[in-house]
Amino acid sequence: MSYLIAIVYPSEARAEEMRKKLFALQKEYLIDLGDAAIAVRDDKGKVKLNQILSTTALGAASGSFWGLLIGAIFLMPIFGLAIGAAVGALGGALADYGVNDAFMKDLAASLQPGNAALFLLVKSMTSDKVLEAVSGTGGTILKTSLNHTREQALRDALAGVPVPESSAN
Repeated sequence: MSYLIAIVYPSEARAEEMRKKLFALQKEYLIDLGDAAIAVRDDKGKVKLNQILSTTALGAASGSFWGLLIGAIFLMPIFGLAIGAAVGALGGALADYGVNDAFMKDLAASLQPGNAALFLLVKSMTSDKVLEAVSGTGGTILKTSLNHTREQALRDALAGVPVPESSAN
């Protein structure tokens, strides 16, 4: 089962710093992230999403390959490449990976201008080691799908409160 966690930071730089820290923990196999996106609300109230995977670019690359291959069969590789890239980019732009974009934009609309929200889709984690690693990094929990005990343990860790041995599971 995956868990959704949304944490608000005072700036995009702080949210990005935390995302990089979580990626480092993922390399150590302490956490398995399905998605890690940052939503920022600017001074005009517009919400910008900073995602780790561009589905449009991925679709364009995949479409280019298949378009070139099919175009080569029909002796029109350049035409096939162009059509494949366009169709792939369109398909990629319409695809949604990880946390729903509309959901992130709706939640981020409630942020103060300049603040950023880090949205995490956590597949699994070694709770005690992850909580220890993020201890004292700050941030305010906006929303989670964790149970009350785990959510409170995460709140305490972000605030720098020592994690009791019994709640780290």
